[in-house]
Amino acid sequence: MRLMPINSPELVNLVAAWLADERIARWLDFGNGVRSPGPASLRIMAQKETHVLRVFTDDEENAPIGVVGLSNIDRHFGTGMIWIALGERRFSARGHAFRAAAEMLEIAFGELGLQAVNAWTVERNYASRRIIERLKFRPIGRQRRCHTVDGQACDRLWYDMLASEFERMEYRDAPQHA
Repeated sequence: MRLMPINSPELVNLVAAWLADERIARWLDFGNGVRSPGPASLRIMAQKETHVLRVFTDDEENAPIGVVGLSNIDRHFGTGMIWIALGERRFSARGHAFRAAAEMLEIAFGELGLQAVNAWTVERNYASRRIIERLKFRPIGRQRRCHTVDGQACDRLWYDMLASEFERMEYRDAPQHA
């Protein structure tokens, strides 16, 4: 698996298409009612210091299969928020999303020197919950009825991890089921 910057029109369009897919967009929130940023917004996000966006690849063909992001990076406070979307469904349940998130945490705490990374998931998104909990994020709260999926109000579950709690994960040899 590799993490690659989103630095070509082809990758920008691919990521925008993944995030626009309703199976993915239903779980997202980029603020102000935006569930899936379009190509122009992604290009801007990829250039700002408040975001680190990477496409991750599969192991065999090295083809792009998903996107992992670190957003709302605040260098003054040393914080950021991680998110992930697996765009190519045929690669689900193989551990790629977990490994990409673990690599992004290495960037967050190592390269960027952040002190805390937050994550949230909709309570009904069991795959995301498993990844977040397997990464050893700690639950910090519940935001009630703030997200709508299929017309139904859902809670968001909030998590965080401090730099002092992060341990380099041996995710490359991890079981392939996240």
